[in-house]
Amino acid sequence: MKKRIKISIVGAAGKMGSQIALQVLNSEIFELVGVIEAKGSQSLGKDIASIIGIDKTGITITEDSLGCVLNSDAIIDFSSPNSTVAICELTAQARKVHVIGTTGFSDRQEDQILAASRHATIIKSGNMSLGINALLGSIEKLSGVLDDSWDIEISDMHHKHKADSPSGTALDLAEAAASGRGVDLESVKDIARNGNALKRKDGDIGIVSLRGGSVIGDHSVIFAGDGERVVLSHFAENRNIFVKGALRSAQWGIDKGPGLFSTKDVLGFNKL
Repeated sequence: MKKRIKISIVGAAGKMGSQIALQVLNSEIFELVGVIEAKGSQSLGKDIASIIGIDKTGITITEDSLGCVLNSDAIIDFSSPNSTVAICELTAQARKVHVIGTTGFSDRQEDQILAASRHATIIKSGNMSLGINALLGSIEKLSGVLDDSWDIEISDMHHKHKADSPSGTALDLAEAAASGRGVDLESVKDIARNGNALKRKDGDIGIVSLRGGSVIGDHSVIFAGDGERVVLSHFAENRNIFVKGALRSAQWGIDKGPGLFSTKDVLGFNKL
């Protein structure tokens, strides 16, 4: 029997972490060996079963990040920016695979993650959905074909409790569009579009964020030309799509070696 991939989950009591734990426990490819929550969490000391509603597993939620990292082949992390950066230091020291679905990092934190990737295999995406990452690859290619006379607008819709705006997914889509055109996103990104500040320059990439209800994630990228439009969209119908992407990323990262990758790499887009 093929050896299963040992997985620990950071943010195990959250919506994403608990769904990943359930999928790993039911998998023949992966083995759940650790579930991590931050110091002070009310879930510490509980069996992960109490979070996901199954019979006891014997796997207790812990704050012992180092122990879990050392005992794992891969870490899947949907937590907070501060927590993720702290875990990065451990995965770098232990030369492990670190799958990051956390968003909302500062520039300094992004630099810390990049530094950790010199030793760890880090697969980081603002959205782990395989469909979204196929969309990212398509956007990059399409923006390279259509010149900057085509305006690019990105619509970013999430549930009303979503903390960051624009979302990591929206920024990834904008980055893909900018990359396709061979420009730096910071020089063309246009987020604050309200009131009288609607006039734009050719080549700007606009992002509008909408928040409401229980929407998991709806994203559209609009290429608006003279007399025609091209619209590419993705609609997330359940969070299991992110679980599938995270697990596939963890499996892909085994024996890959150090580096900073994304789910687009997992799908092979960056080789095309």
